[in-house]
Amino acid sequence: MSDLLSGLNTEQLAAVTLPPQHALILAGAGSGKTRVLTTRIAWLISTRQVTPQGILAVTFTNKAAKEMLTRLSAMLPINTRGMWIGTFHGLCNRMLRAHYKDAGLPQLFQILDSADQQASIKRLLKALNVDDEKFPPRDLQNFINAQKEQGLRPNAVEAWDDWSRRRVELYAAYEAQCQREGVVDFAELLLRSYELLQRNEPLRRHYQERFKHVLVDEFQDTNVLQYQWLRLLAGEGAALFCVGDDDQSIYAFRGAEVGNMRDFEREYRVQNVIRLEQNYRSHGNILDAANAIIKNNSARLGKNLWTDAGAGEPIRVYEAPSDLEEARWIVEEIKALSRDGHARKEIALLYRSNAQSRVLEHALFSAGLPYRVYGGLRFFERQEIKHALAYLRLIANSDDDTAFARVVNFPTRGIGARSIEQLQDAAQAAGSSLFGAIALVPGKAGASLGTFAQLIHKLREAMDLPLPELVEHVVELSGLRSHYQNEKEGEDRLANLDELVNAAASFVAEEGQVREEAEETGELSADLAAFLTHAALEAGEHQAGEQDDALQLMTVHSAKGLEFNMVFLSGLEEGLFPHENSAMEEKGLEEERRLMYVAVTRARQRLYLSFAQTRMLHGQTRYNVASRFVEEIPAGLLKWLTPKAQRGRNGYGGGYAVESPRASYGGNTGGYSRSREPEGLGFYIGQNVIHAKFGLGVIVNAEGGGNDAKVQVNFGSNGMKWLALSVAKLEPV
Repeated sequence: MSDLLSGLNTEQLAAVTLPPQHALILAGAGSGKTRVLTTRIAWLISTRQVTPQGILAVTFTNKAAKEMLTRLSAMLPINTRGMWIGTFHGLCNRMLRAHYKDAGLPQLFQILDSADQQASIKRLLKALNVDDEKFPPRDLQNFINAQKEQGLRPNAVEAWDDWSRRRVELYAAYEAQCQREGVVDFAELLLRSYELLQRNEPLRRHYQERFKHVLVDEFQDTNVLQYQWLRLLAGEGAALFCVGDDDQSIYAFRGAEVGNMRDFEREYRVQNVIRLEQNYRSHGNILDAANAIIKNNSARLGKNLWTDAGAGEPIRVYEAPSDLEEARWIVEEIKALSRDGHARKEIALLYRSNAQSRVLEHALFSAGLPYRVYGGLRFFERQEIKHALAYLRLIANSDDDTAFARVVNFPTRGIGARSIEQLQDAAQAAGSSLFGAIALVPGKAGASLGTFAQLIHKLREAMDLPLPELVEHVVELSGLRSHYQNEKEGEDRLANLDELVNAAASFVAEEGQVREEAEETGELSADLAAFLTHAALEAGEHQAGEQDDALQLMTVHSAKGLEFNMVFLSGLEEGLFPHENSAMEEKGLEEERRLMYVAVTRARQRLYLSFAQTRMLHGQTRYNVASRFVEEIPAGLLKWLTPKAQRGRNGYGGGYAVESPRASYGGNTGGYSRSREPEGLGFYIGQNVIHAKFGLGVIVNAEGGGNDAKVQVNFGSNGMKWLALSVAKLEPV
């Protein structure tokens, strides 16, 4: 027993050895929560308070569940195979397999993954002759899953107009199709298991009497239905041991409800609330920065991370003139770290959105530095980018069958599998490419294919446009932009398409304009041909494997649960991080701040923060101000790497007497406070205003006076704009 508990700090020991009562363990980043959770299970079994069969432990990833089982096997001489330790979906599947008849399922029911579910919905819409532009399959999929995660069947979903009523009808039809085919999706696993326990009292009582201890990992990430499922299982007799960190709740977009932690504390009258605040990952300066940032959130259960590892190095901050310069600086810093003997796999480059990776990837590729994009695809491998490049490849070479097959029916234009078969047969008989055989296909199929050929010819007519404009033209005319605009979660894909235009502009600037010989012969733009080669090379090389010594690139969301010796956090600008969509509402801003907290606490030894005065984003140049999150870090923790002479008006702190043009922000309210009013403007920085064309915005900068007065306004999705007050009709909100 002493070996089992050795090495635990005071709070960890208190949590592990709690009596069999409800408990909430607030486990800060790097505080050893997995150790506490597994040691708690081992202690309960070792002290014979419960048998291995009397424990249910649930987490969110298979990796975490396997790690818990592996640790338990090392701690105790028991067979963990039969223990109920797994993910929500895994445990619900196990329950439904055991009680498939009671659950109304066939014994060998199949599970649909996300792609299978979307394909099933597409098939349903086709069978019902439903317009998939009015009801996009991805949007319908998200709607159905969201209802299930709230515990709502179709008859319980509110409908307020014809469109919403039709969507509910499609939800019901989808359920009927799944039941008929004997399949369930991921959301259905949990809902079906919950309903089984809810309506079957003998079965519910059986599990409530069996599981005397229910332990939950990452409790802050549970949604409404998951919490209700746990409550049913626990009943009146089980002890709920919930481990989580409300400061790391960053998945509201997936349905996570951080309020479950407060609800649990209130509803179960939890007396045992233990805070694990000692951090075993990061140096003190990094933790002090994280604490300073997160304290500005109002709805917290509260804790303060600390370490006995010492203060460590100051946090390095760099202000770049542009996003390209920011990427070049990061590359030079990484080269210096490599020369000093730091392994590349222990260096992470984090960013708020996937679209930001393109500039970083290009700089790394050009420098010959191997890297791996964690939890996502490299920029030129993303679906929307590959679609756009396929159109560009067809313009360059209409005989490219691979590109043709990718986009001939994307976005959908009524060209089905049978039409493609006819075309393939005709091409094979004529010995031509698919595009070249279009004229040989008769009937309706030939007409549909002919329309696609006309589109490609029309795109080729735009070949005299500069490369960036050509790319933008292709994205628009092909229908890609309108397709992703209709997707509920298409914002990232649209941002990536805009970033492709930026990539083309940067490529032209670096490689030069159209070569003279191409102009003389009237051939295809050499810029386009070279750009396509560049995209193919960047997509196919320097993607290191997991075991290679490669830099780690990822979004902050993907970084949760990971840690690195060196962390670069780029793009710390208002409108980017925090994201512009969050700035107008308190809950959105507080989630962004939690995301920043997660980013900072990924670093063990050294943390770099960087931002750029200008950035190409969403197809336009933005003039930026530093993120409020940088300003929330005490100046004494920061070391500015930008020479004073090169720092713009965004620079501040670090002992430099440089005025920040940004307002000071109300920490708990998420709003702006009136920090200064430039003389003669009649407006102030931080003020909400409205413009007839650009909509709602907030003033972030100002210059000049009298008739020459100008203000810079962040109009959210419409970007940053400099407006002359003598001309623009701005109205305060």
